[in-house]
Amino acid sequence: MNTVTKYLIYGPPQTLRRMPEKLFEIEEPKYLYQYRSTVSGDEIYVSVYEQYEKQMNATITLTCILECNREYNRIEMKKAGGRMGFRGSSLTEDKNIEAIVADFVMDYAKRFGLTIQEEVEKKAPAPSETAEE
Repeated sequence: MNTVTKYLIYGPPQTLRRMPEKLFEIEEPKYLYQYRSTVSGDEIYVSVYEQYEKQMNATITLTCILECNREYNRIEMKKAGGRMGFRGSSLTEDKNIEAIVADFVMDYAKRFGLTIQEEVEKKAPAPSETAEE
């Protein structure tokens, strides 16, 4: 099961810069890499979260990439792992890590009056079967 979610968040630069550190305070990642450009001051954070779901007996991994610059924050979350298909009553009542991070992003944007936009990937048109070779 792989899913990718992308957000663009616009607002005041100081508020945008505080967002990653607040996220990492609330939900500490297992691995964290930080890069800061000496020329432009842009920052990139790559964090990896792992969550073991006992009822499914599977581990879910969430890789979160935050790009922070003066105009916007770009957040890309890629979820991998877990199991697909019907598992009977194995639904967990705890929030998964992807929902926790997404809820934080929405709450932070709402609390500080930021504009949030979800990026939706456009699907490539399917090649026609009558195409000439």
